[in-house]
Amino acid sequence: MTDIRTILREASAALGDRLEAELLLAHALGVDRAWFFAHAEDRIDEARAANFQALLTRRAKGEPVAYILGRRDFWSLPLEVTPATLIPRPETELLVEQALVRLPEGGRVLDLGTGSGAIALAIASERPDADVTAVDASVAALVVARRNAQRLGLGRVLMTESDWYAALGDQRFDVIVSNPPYVEAGDPHLDQGDLRFEPSSALASGPDGLDDIRRIAHGAREHLTDGGWLLVEHGWNQAASVRDIFSGEGLTDAFTVQDLEARDRVTGARAG
Repeated sequence: MTDIRTILREASAALGDRLEAELLLAHALGVDRAWFFAHAEDRIDEARAANFQALLTRRAKGEPVAYILGRRDFWSLPLEVTPATLIPRPETELLVEQALVRLPEGGRVLDLGTGSGAIALAIASERPDADVTAVDASVAALVVARRNAQRLGLGRVLMTESDWYAALGDQRFDVIVSNPPYVEAGDPHLDQGDLRFEPSSALASGPDGLDDIRRIAHGAREHLTDGGWLLVEHGWNQAASVRDIFSGEGLTDAFTVQDLEARDRVTGARAG
């Protein structure tokens, strides 16, 4: 049997990523990564070594680490993720930030296409005074989102099955947020990397990637309070088009915010 230090060195070389090797080995052993510092000389039994090798094989075939582990941290929240949900990404935290600065005390928030619940739960964790509604057309995704809400103890989040606004009646919200599908159908990136394993319905949206953003914008004024904000994440080259869509639906004061890589990432506008 090989010691932990050697196992990690060999796995890191095979994957080309030390962090991924540590995460997968920690998962196989049922420990956290800090454990390795005190146990570098330890050896593991054949059963756990075989389990780790199986995880490495899955990763080598391209399966995202988040799906292998069944979790991904977002806004410091440990979230369950499955192949039924998009994997939460750090750049989406910008959408949460923009929502929080525009949400009035005791306000109402709607998260359209919630997936794992990442955005809705991040907002709820920061603003326990707010009422948060999260919708998704995927029943499988909502099962995951509800488990995340329950495990985190975030009780003021209502999870509802809905195709965008379809099940919401005449409800109105102070802030509507969404990280909708915005990749162009047929984009070669859909066949590369982690995207190959994520639900296509959460990624692609028509020839220009904007079909779902158009639907969201079209229904926004009927579901926003006077002066309420619509905020959406989008691709780096879509900001001008999204602002035009918002303006065409009668939304005003459109703006775009860049992420940490100086890429246009979130666009918002208000109902007036």
